[in-house]
Amino acid sequence: MRAYNFSAGPATLPEEVLKEAQAELVDYQGTGMSMMEMSHRGKEYSAVHDETIANIKELLNIPEGYSVLFMTGGASSQFAFIPLNLLGKDETADYTNSGAWAIKAIKEGQLLGNVNVAADCGKEIPTRVPSIDEMNLTDGAAYLHITSNETISGAQWKEFPEHDCLIADMSSDILSRPLDVSKFGLIYAGAQKNLGPAGITLVIIKDELAEKCPDTVPTIMRYKTHIDQNSLYNTVPTFPVYMLCLVTRWLKAKGGLEAMQKQNADKAAKLYDAIDGTDFYTATAVKENRSDMNVTFRIANNDLEAEFIAEAAKQNLSGLKGHRSVGGIRASIYNAFPVEGVDALISFMAAFEAKYS
Repeated sequence: MRAYNFSAGPATLPEEVLKEAQAELVDYQGTGMSMMEMSHRGKEYSAVHDETIANIKELLNIPEGYSVLFMTGGASSQFAFIPLNLLGKDETADYTNSGAWAIKAIKEGQLLGNVNVAADCGKEIPTRVPSIDEMNLTDGAAYLHITSNETISGAQWKEFPEHDCLIADMSSDILSRPLDVSKFGLIYAGAQKNLGPAGITLVIIKDELAEKCPDTVPTIMRYKTHIDQNSLYNTVPTFPVYMLCLVTRWLKAKGGLEAMQKQNADKAAKLYDAIDGTDFYTATAVKENRSDMNVTFRIANNDLEAEFIAEAAKQNLSGLKGHRSVGGIRASIYNAFPVEGVDALISFMAAFEAKYS
């Protein structure tokens, strides 16, 4: 029996996708080779590569003038890529601080140029993201950077600010809901939460932005290089792209992002209702910013949390321990997480409360 995997990432993948990959692992479509063994420039992999890009463009309805890139280094590499490419010597970039991942992006930006922290609620409890009207923006800023969903704090942007160049780290909620890509200059996401296994970073970038990059930036660190080479400047991680291809097929078969948004909202609402229905548990994010992806909560008696996590694991409920920096309990319920797993957690929570209250 597969565990209900609440881990924040690497996270659960659709069982159908895993079984399809298993069936093709040793011999991909009669080639006598695994996808992991094939040339990244061969016709078999090229077909997968191109389909994956096309599927992402279709799912997100990406307009003309944007490129979809497969890069490496996770979202953390993009913390440096962005200011290297897009922050001029005499320019300022605006960043919002909504928590741990936003702070990491800010620190990298500060190493490379002028950064204005336009809003800072990173240390507030209960956790939240900034409101649009509280931001102190710089006139003519090179870009405004936000983190759309903070996996550690469980806070999520529900409405995005408008900006001439809005950049978003969407590592933990990409493809979880419809999105107007035209409102963004650049979107990036590590794969290991909603997209597939670790190993690739999805970047969606407005092509004209790539022209800003100074000539002094090393070739492989330029977005334009990867646009011009269709993400094949160096050897792309072929198997993670293949897995992403299978996940995007699965998303299309499930009804696309509108259907996924409804399912995600329903799963999260059911779990938050269980938390709010008792004084035994307390959600850690303000209601208007509660994440649909990472549900974070505490037990009123914090000393019981370690026992909660241990007993849950015995019930096949895995990965519920909160991030080491904040503690508590975190249930990550990304696209592929089954509704049955949420129901199982809610039942366990009720039983645990009855036992210890």
